[in-house]
Amino acid sequence: MNAIPPPALAIHFAITPSSLGSLLVAATEKGLCAVLLGDDPDPLVADLGHRFPGATLLPAPPAFSQWVAKTLALIEEPRRGLDLPLDLRGTLFQQRVWEALRHIPPGHTRTYAQLAQQLGTPTAARAVASACAQNPLAVAIPCHRVIRTDGQLSGYRWGVERKRTLLAREAND
Repeated sequence: MNAIPPPALAIHFAITPSSLGSLLVAATEKGLCAVLLGDDPDPLVADLGHRFPGATLLPAPPAFSQWVAKTLALIEEPRRGLDLPLDLRGTLFQQRVWEALRHIPPGHTRTYAQLAQQLGTPTAARAVASACAQNPLAVAIPCHRVIRTDGQLSGYRWGVERKRTLLAREAND
């Protein structure tokens, strides 16, 4: 007897300009699965496809514009928060890191070492940094709020200048 393959994951997405460059917002039926930033839309779509191999990427329906607007508002006014469901896909450790990131208030930062300590894994600062680098939800999972122990800004998947801008907005918001 042949097993019926599971249906392909459907991901709806939209790309719009933002003050931080091109913004891709994508969602499954469960919630936001990707918020990506970049200089050009094409690499963002390629990144989405790489993150979700085998998924069917579809243009967003008109009602999705509300989700895009809420994501844009989060970029401009971080203290507003984001009241959309999330569809987080990652290892258990990544999900623990991403959940901890969501509890760092706007205008505050943590170091990778502090976050590792908070998670009960004090020697895992590099693993925390790796989880931050794999974060699929820019601004919705605020990995930009994590800095080096010396207080310097370190790598940010979407560029250190975007990280600097987001932190400055949060400090002034």
